[in-house]
Amino acid sequence: MISKKVSRVRRARRTRMKIRELGEVRLCVNRSSKHIYAQIISADGGTVVAQASTLDKDLRGDATSNIEAAKKVGLLVASRATAAGVTKVAFDRSGFQYHGRIKALADAAREGGLEF
Repeated sequence: MISKKVSRVRRARRTRMKIRELGEVRLCVNRSSKHIYAQIISADGGTVVAQASTLDKDLRGDATSNIEAAKKVGLLVASRATAAGVTKVAFDRSGFQYHGRIKALADAAREGGLEF
């Protein structure tokens, strides 16, 4: 029987291979039970252009594992990415379902000026 994590990693690998084939900058999102993380990774996959998470000092005070925190992370990573000159990205949800905190982060990043 295949575990949930193995299935998620398989979905993530398939998505990342497609993004690499297209040669796009990607917005990579990861979540744990307590925090959510977002990184803008260059097209070659070797450089993190911008990052934000609920571990940042700006966001650490409030609850870190809810939809509101994910929205704040999305806006913060979008503002840091636009400051670095990145506006168009491919969304890499790391195999997580597109709902809840992942969807909230993506919607906030779009509001912040990222296109995907």
